[in-house]
Amino acid sequence: MSRIRQRSIEASPVSPSGAEDGLGLGLGQVPRILRRSLGWIVGPTLVVALGATVFVNVVSPRYTGESKILLESRDPAFARTAQERGDQLAPIDEQAVASQVQVVMSRDLAREAIRRLKLVGNPEFDPGAGSIGPVQRVLMMLGLGANPLDRPAEDRVLDAYFEHLLVYPAGKSRILTIEFRAKDAALAAEAANTIAKLYISSLEADKVDTARYASTWLGGNIDGLRKRVAEAEAKVEAFRAKNGLVGSTTGRPLNAQQLGELSSQLSAARILKADLTGKVKAIKDLIKDGRAFEIPDVANNEVIRRIVENRIAVRAQLALESRTLLPAHPRIKELKAQLEDLDAQIKASAERIVRTMDNDSKIADARVDSLQAAVDGQQDVVVRGNSSEIQLRALEREAKAQREQLESYLSRYREAAARDGEAATPADARIVSRAVTPEVPSFPKKLPIIAFATLITLMLSAGAVIARALLADAARNAANRDNAFEPAEDRQRREPILERPLFAFPEAMPPADWTKASDPPATLAEEVPASAAEAFHLAPLIARIASAPRAADAPTGRRILVLETGRANGVAGLSDALTRALGASGTLVDVALGAGHIDGKLGFTDLIAGDAAFLDVIQADRVSGLHRIEAGRHATSVLFDEPDALTLTFEAMAEAYDWVVCCLQAPPDAHGLIDLVGGFMDTVVIASNASADDPALADLYAAAQEAGAGQILVAQDRPAAGDASDAELRLNAA
Repeated sequence: MSRIRQRSIEASPVSPSGAEDGLGLGLGQVPRILRRSLGWIVGPTLVVALGATVFVNVVSPRYTGESKILLESRDPAFARTAQERGDQLAPIDEQAVASQVQVVMSRDLAREAIRRLKLVGNPEFDPGAGSIGPVQRVLMMLGLGANPLDRPAEDRVLDAYFEHLLVYPAGKSRILTIEFRAKDAALAAEAANTIAKLYISSLEADKVDTARYASTWLGGNIDGLRKRVAEAEAKVEAFRAKNGLVGSTTGRPLNAQQLGELSSQLSAARILKADLTGKVKAIKDLIKDGRAFEIPDVANNEVIRRIVENRIAVRAQLALESRTLLPAHPRIKELKAQLEDLDAQIKASAERIVRTMDNDSKIADARVDSLQAAVDGQQDVVVRGNSSEIQLRALEREAKAQREQLESYLSRYREAAARDGEAATPADARIVSRAVTPEVPSFPKKLPIIAFATLITLMLSAGAVIARALLADAARNAANRDNAFEPAEDRQRREPILERPLFAFPEAMPPADWTKASDPPATLAEEVPASAAEAFHLAPLIARIASAPRAADAPTGRRILVLETGRANGVAGLSDALTRALGASGTLVDVALGAGHIDGKLGFTDLIAGDAAFLDVIQADRVSGLHRIEAGRHATSVLFDEPDALTLTFEAMAEAYDWVVCCLQAPPDAHGLIDLVGGFMDTVVIASNASADDPALADLYAAAQEAGAGQILVAQDRPAAGDASDAELRLNAA
């Protein structure tokens, strides 16, 4: 609070910069401004609250039917291809959901819903259902208004239909919420369900139309594709026949297959020729060595086998006879001759076999030569057929591609034909929540509307009151800034100009030869001007006032409360004399406390109530130059209502002035006011001519003591006639 006071009085009252930096309205004044203008706040608020109450009870209620649709892929497994069944279905993203919202809001679907709900002719939706009013007729005659009957019936209803329809996605989910408002609760629910069904039906119809279009298009292209496939395959066969590229059972070209077979035969002939040549050479070597019977082909011959057996028998007999007979014996010679004849037969048989094998070898050699010639010729044929084979493969690829395309078209045609049925293609959405007939209207929400209207009006009214106060204060500040640069003589003739509206004071400089109240009491008593002591001897009183104890953080100026118990007509009392004496010694403000007058000037009670600023209530006395604040127009009860403002005001005045003198006529009922302001005072002076044992004087003293005043002094109110110079100051023992 001390920081607030320092900021509020730190600028010089005549400084232009201080006027620009001053606060127009303190935060502490806002509650007072609102209390003063309570009627301007409560009145409109009550009117609006009453109007809102009447409105919510008079307006026709609106009911909202709500239906919810879940977007999901619902293609059956049998309607998808094998590849599609293996692939995972792509999720529906936010863009797709937003697109479906626009589909539900489409005009085609709206027209169908209007027909099914029979909204044409419903006064709530059809502007042409009732009679055309006179104002509208005049506007139509002047060309400023359109005739609603000129438009088609469904188009007239479209605008109202879309105003009552609301479609939005539920958060970030794939659920669409369809809301429809109407005065009829049953119509609201039926409309929401009808729109949802129409949307599902439109999706199903779109899928059926897509499948039907696909089947029609595929059916028209399959016939042409079949012809192209047949032509391509015919070209392949014709080219193969023309170029001799006859296929075999193995799938290889016949020329290549023949070349392979000839190569195999040539290899076999060469092997046979080599085998026969080797055998002939081996047999000739055996015959030359006399071992013809060891030749396998010779030994395996039946004739040779008998000859060999006979040869063995002859050799055995020859060996037997040689034991008894001599070599020249005829029997021995006969056996030897038989043996030689048998050997000659064996040799002749071997030679015949050799000749046979030699002939077979020559035949094999001739076969090898013929097969080699055939292979060479076939190779030339194969080489010539390679270029034709390349062209043939190209034709076969083209025919194969068209064949595969035809098979793909046939497969998709069958799928499209299967989806052509309505039951086979469910929509990619389903209704998860159907609308039921609402029992509670969605509009108006009585309590929220009344509370909202009342709160808004209360806030606007309070804002208007505060804005009015700010504008008035800004106008006063502007006037102060305009007068801040006037000459000093002009300002003295005017009322004091306050640079800060709340805690700033007019310029009041003490005389150059005056010592402030902070100086020793003796100095104050010695320098009181003689004019102030004409009726009173004030030096002891001023000395006691200046020596009153004070707190360490107390403001510079001293606050004095003078209680006068009575005043004679035309005779100045102690308060006037003390005010003049102190005003001559420093800056002083005289504050009149007590009951104000409704027709009087702005004063202290108006300052505390917030209806005036310091510049409005401080008046300069044209003779003495002292500053004075009148009691004010408000009753003294405002002082009890604003204790914070009272505290800030006294502290601000003590910061700006050397002396703050509050004068109070003390009637019997002034004890409450003494209790209120006595605690802010450094000194309370009770001016009374009554005796010390007077009960009224004792009550005033007790009230000032209970209020917590710094010190309490009892002084003579006014001197007796002819004894003015000897009037004594009666100070209490305290």
